[in-house]
This record gives sequence, structure tokens and C-alpha cells, in this order.
Amino acid sequence: MRVARIQTVLLSCILTAGFAAPTLAGTAYDGLWTVKIVTKTGSCDPVTQYPLTVSDGKVSAADSDVTGSVGSQGYVRVSIRGAYANGHLSGNAGSGKWNGASAGIPCSGRWEASRH
Repeated sequence: MRVARIQTVLLSCILTAGFAAPTLAGTAYDGLWTVKIVTKTGSCDPVTQYPLTVSDGKVSAADSDVTGSVGSQGYVRVSIRGAYANGHLSGNAGSGKWNGASAGIPCSGRWEASRH
């Protein structure tokens, strides 16, 4: 009877450990995103697009100086070549505001993102 109890406890522990195992690293926003940047004020490029990658909540790009993060609730903070952006992602889309400068003249506008 004692052996049966020990086996039951061990089986229960194994099953519980299997269900409690940590999930793979990543966030709900990981993936490849296309970000469209639209200038509303200033002399920066009127419209620019960047392919960005989110991995484990960190934002990066292969060919530009991008740093930033996406929080677990989808809040975004990013720096791209001296411009700063913030906003929100939800599902496969997002939007927000940005500001920066071109030749020392302030620029600002909105950005929109979509996930592939």
C-alpha cells in the first residue's frame, strides 16, 4: 500500500512538473514588422518605411541603428537614427507618435506598423 501511495505521488509530481514547465521565450509581439513613418511637421522625409524585428520584446533592424522594446501589454519605445517613437501594438498592427530632427530642424509625426 505504501508503494502504491509513493507511485501515485511521484506520478502526480511528474504530471504537475510537465504542465508547469516554462514556455519558450518570446512575446506576443515577436516577428517581422513593417513600420511606416509619416512626417506631419518639419523637413524630414515625408514617408519612410522600415522592416523591424521584435524578438523577446526587443526591437532591432538589420541595416539601421534601432534600439527599443515592446512591453507585455504592447507599449512601444524605440529610437531610430536619433528619432524617438512611442505607441502601442495590438495583434498584428500598431501606431504611435515620433519626433526627431533633420539638419537641426525639429520634425514629428505618426507611425503605423503591421506584422507579416
